[in-house]
Amino acid sequence: MRISCALPPVLDTPRHIELAEQLGYHTAWVYDTPALQLDVWMTLAIAATRTTRITLGPGVLIPSLRHPMVTASAIAHLVGLVGAPRIVVGVGTGFTGRMAMGQKPLTWGRLPERIATIQALLAGETVTIDGGAARLLHGEGHAPPRPITVRWALGVSGPKGLGVAQALGLGVLVSSRRSATSLDGLASVTLLSMGTVVAPDEEPTGERVWEAAGPAVAVAYHGMLERHDPRFDTLPDAAMYRALVEAEPEATRHLAIHVGHLTRMNDIDRQVVTPERAVAMSGLTGTIAEIRAKVDQAAAAGVTEVAFQPTSDVERELTRMAEALAPWIR
Repeated sequence: MRISCALPPVLDTPRHIELAEQLGYHTAWVYDTPALQLDVWMTLAIAATRTTRITLGPGVLIPSLRHPMVTASAIAHLVGLVGAPRIVVGVGTGFTGRMAMGQKPLTWGRLPERIATIQALLAGETVTIDGGAARLLHGEGHAPPRPITVRWALGVSGPKGLGVAQALGLGVLVSSRRSATSLDGLASVTLLSMGTVVAPDEEPTGERVWEAAGPAVAVAYHGMLERHDPRFDTLPDAAMYRALVEAEPEATRHLAIHVGHLTRMNDIDRQVVTPERAVAMSGLTGTIAEIRAKVDQAAAAGVTEVAFQPTSDVERELTRMAEALAPWIR
């Protein structure tokens, strides 16, 4: 079991990745969420210049947001800074990266082709894009020599994505163990999880814990509603949440849903995600013993890596979670 972190790209993120390396985290996954935060590649590049060991990568990249040549060049740049062994490229269909802009996710039928185009460019091959021949033409000293080979993983939430990952021989990133009925045949399984360590003398449903753990539960409501997941109706006060969302103008409804997504609860979230639900439903909230038990359960289910995303007071949360997960951090 590897212990990693997942972070939104904000101005302080390179410093937080420095700290994560010092604490022993294996990988720093950085979100590709330009409608909510800053640029993933600039964040990773700055972090690359400040670190020496930690693996770096987008988690997950949304291919439609950039031309394949731009993405291939960005990957090559990062490889040039730290070397291919320290790079992993997570790719997804675009939950936050597209839905926050009112767009549907990409289809799984097209995603392998998009990935293959970028991989072919990194291999030094000539590909056809928009009817024209394209190839990385970087000369000596302008980029790492081709072929450039990095590790890839897919962000998935159900059987279609899992099937594509299995067919391509790639690892996956999941936000819930319920996203997969079977994790067999996967190169790796990274569980993205949020929460907070509750101190022995701390009130579990107090405001600090609520603010730290609540965003994780809000994401579950967001995701299940927008993906039309049948499990949505099993969530507490699901009808209330749906009514609050549907009270927003349809043309801008997605904006109201995604405000604060992954980092803080918005006005709609706070009416449904109570402190009790934040504790009970977030993935990595509890005492040190409880959190370690959850990681043990994840490992038994086939998870090979837990990526913790802190919300408020990132430095404190990274430090406390590293202490809680010390048995797995090397």
